[in-house]
Parts: sequence; C-alpha cells; structure tokens
Amino acid sequence: MIIGVPKEIKNNENRVALTPAGAAEFIKHGHTVFVQSTAGVGSGFADEVYTAAGSTVLPTIEDVYGIAEMIVKVKEPIEPEYKLVRKGQIIYTYFHFASSEELTNAMVDSGAVCLAYETVELPDRSLPLLVPMSEVAGRMSVQQGAKYLEKTFGGSGILLGGVPGVPPAKVLVIGGGVVGTEAAKMAAGLGADVTIMDLSLPRLRYLADIMPANVKTMMSNGYNIREMVQSHDLIIGAVLIPGAKAPKLVTKDMLKTMRPGTVLVDVAVDQGGCFETTKATTHADPVFTIDNVIHYCVTNMPGAVPRTSTLALTNATLPYGLQLADKGWKKACRENMPLAKGLNVVDGKIVYRGVAEAFNMTYTDPDTLY
Repeated sequence: MIIGVPKEIKNNENRVALTPAGAAEFIKHGHTVFVQSTAGVGSGFADEVYTAAGSTVLPTIEDVYGIAEMIVKVKEPIEPEYKLVRKGQIIYTYFHFASSEELTNAMVDSGAVCLAYETVELPDRSLPLLVPMSEVAGRMSVQQGAKYLEKTFGGSGILLGGVPGVPPAKVLVIGGGVVGTEAAKMAAGLGADVTIMDLSLPRLRYLADIMPANVKTMMSNGYNIREMVQSHDLIIGAVLIPGAKAPKLVTKDMLKTMRPGTVLVDVAVDQGGCFETTKATTHADPVFTIDNVIHYCVTNMPGAVPRTSTLALTNATLPYGLQLADKGWKKACRENMPLAKGLNVVDGKIVYRGVAEAFNMTYTDPDTLY
C-alpha cells in the first residue's frame, strides 16, 4: 500500500503522524511511504532522517494526497485539505467528528474511508489510540492552568502548591478517566488541594485508592459541580463520551459564582467542550475571558510538546496502521473489532452512531459495508 504523511497545517500543530522508525516499519512490511517535506521538523525529525529510513520526501501536500492510498495524520483535515481527500482513500487520524458538522459533511462528500483514532475501542471500553494524547493533555492542563493563574496572565495570582504557612490552590477535575487521572496526579504532585469528580462509584473507589492524600474524590452531579466551582481556583474539564458530543457540565450562569481570576481548562473541547461557554482556541491565541473567568480551550494541546507527543502517538497507532496497510481496511476491520470501531465515515455514509446522532443524520451499520 502507498502511505502518505502530510505536514500538519492546523494552527501551531508541530506533531507528525509517523516517526522515521514508524515509516521504516511500514517499508519493512513491503509498503511505500511518502512524506511531505518538513513534516517532521517540528518534532525534531529532518527530511534526511526519513530518507535514510527508506521513505520518499515529496515537496507539497498536494503531492502526498495525490499519490497515497492511505493518509496517516495527527489532526483532522481542515478546510484547505477537504478538496485533496479522494474517494476510497483511507484517512487515519484524530477526527472528533461530533464537534464539527462542516468536517463531517466534507468527509461524507469526499467518499473517503475515515478511521478515527479516538473511537478505536477495546473490549474493556478503553481507547488505546486516545490514551497517549489524553495522558499528555491531562498533564498539560495543569501546566497551562498554573500559568494562567498567574496575575500577569489575568489569573487570581495564586501559586498552585502554595508555600509553608500559605494554603495551596484548589483544583477541581471533572471526569476521572485518563485525562482526569493524569491531571489530578500532576496537580497533586505540585502540591495543590485536588478534588476529582466522576459518575462511576467504582472508578471513584479506584481513584481514592491510588491517589495521594491531597486528592479527594466526589460524585459528579449538577448540584455538586455548582457548589464546587464557587471555591476552586483551577477547574479542568476532562469528560468524554467516545465519538459523541461532550455534555455541558459547567453552565454560563455558574461563572458569576466563581471567584475573579478562576481558570477553566476544557480538555473536552475536541468533542465540543464540557463548559457551556467553551469555544475552540489555538496556541496562537489560547485564552478568552468571560465574567472575569479565564477559559483555556486549545483543541490541540499536545501539539505544544510535539517531540513527546509524536513518539507516544506512533507507539500507539503504528500496530493498527500496519494492519490496515497489510490487509486493506475491510479485512483488517473484519478481523479486528476494536479497529472496526474506529470507522466513522465510509463511502459517503456515517457509520458511527454518536456522530450521526450529533447532527441528526442517517446512521449506517458498518457491518453492511464489508
């Protein structure tokens, strides 16, 4: 199969979908890899390293899309790329379709096979291709939140861990999955007073068992959230419904009850966000303020640490990508149910129920297509 790796063109997206080592693995399996020039530079991989691994470097994004049977990316195609996607072409990347009707319609119109990293799902409901970036985003949410709590960035001027004789900041993490767990661990490690909320009592029991003493657990519900946001300095939204829009758990009216300089970090922004006032931002312009509350809603947070993120992403996506290339998408998905759950749009049809429901569009059972 001919594999194409275009340079990411989303704002300040410095990750690349495939490391030179990953490209070498595809080549070892008998495939051909074309990489757009400078695609890996942001992650520390020069064109010459890809060439040494056996890849061919092409000058433009049009060249890569034009020749590839499977495009391997990091982030969803954006508007300039829509016209480059071909019927029958496999696009293997993070899509987060439920947050964008425009993207969904564009991929439906393209006739491509869109396989989303974020909905590949194991029998235990874990999301193996989302986990590494969730780990990065969870940790970064605290790093960014701590920065914007500084007075020079408009925050309340509180140090996350405090100092002897001065209490630490209070951090509320809504969602006890991978993002929330990593955020809570990071905040706790910095000495903050942390509360993590989740809907699952078994999950809360697990978190209570593994977390340090400065992390408390609480059942997530509307009443508790409304009470807690009034007293916390940093609030991290870390909820996920795989493939579907995130629920709006922090409403606009709650902002008026928060202390001036409170910071909200919405890691769920890729799925539409779990704060009612969320709107997607970029690394170039990451925050906005409503009612004296700072919102950080960057849609590609791990793109700020591309070296770490690229290595972690390729570790996770490569085995599934090799199956797609070795067997073709139909055979690979028939034989690997977790991979089949990654199918979102195929030949103009929406084959992931959460995406169809997000926009009240027709759902097609993917089993009828292969």
